[in-house]
Amino acid sequence: MSKFPVFLGPCVLESLELAKTVAEFLKENVDNNQYDLHFKGSFDKANRSSIDSYRGPGLDEGLKILEYIAKEFELKTITDYHHPDQALAVSEVVDVLQVPAFLSRQTDMVVEGAKACKKNNSKLKVKKGQFLSPEDTKNIVEKVTTIIPANQMYLTERGTSFGYNSLVVDMTSFAIMKSYGVEVIHDATHCLQRPGGLGKSTGGRREFLMPLAKAAIAAGADGLFLEVHPNPSKALSDSTTQLELSKLPNVLNKLMTLKKCVDNL
Repeated sequence: MSKFPVFLGPCVLESLELAKTVAEFLKENVDNNQYDLHFKGSFDKANRSSIDSYRGPGLDEGLKILEYIAKEFELKTITDYHHPDQALAVSEVVDVLQVPAFLSRQTDMVVEGAKACKKNNSKLKVKKGQFLSPEDTKNIVEKVTTIIPANQMYLTERGTSFGYNSLVVDMTSFAIMKSYGVEVIHDATHCLQRPGGLGKSTGGRREFLMPLAKAAIAAGADGLFLEVHPNPSKALSDSTTQLELSKLPNVLNKLMTLKKCVDNL
């Protein structure tokens, strides 16, 4: 069995010290023989409920933190970019560029990301927009694969808007999106969100992390995106959905046990 891709880290890069704490824990507790580990952290959270919400350290400082983590802990890294003009600079630092869900239909975002990945031998990870059906992602794959091969791309299921402040994960999405020749990742924490559910911030239901993640693995998810924080209640973004860092090894062990069973069916 090939290594299972996992994208783990805080929602936003709050500080270098927090990034170091999380990276050290991941390095010590995530088995390199089983997992293709990527440290995740956003330099900017452009999509926030409130004008007063913390957005992150910005492009320059954020990339410095990610570059430090990559070198100091010998970890692969992933981060979002929010404008086509950022793609090239970001791809020169991280191993995987991520297109945020709300920008997944923006052709310039996707194309510039693919071009940057081609130049720097990075991978492009596109989150399926909350407003898209899984079938709609075929167009995204076609845009990307005019520039880079399908094995240089991931699609991500992160839930679909279903009424006010609610998301639902359609488990058929994994089979449908995989049929387009790309690996499909389950976003285990963002699919728990209740966008704008707390008025000035996004709410969420962390207690459903494991049921949905188990279902996604059983449905054929190729990897896992999961935000973690030493103290989620104090997190500056997605405090209601991030997993407590200390609980991560147990969660991964259970999901990997399930993945091995699924692969043997």
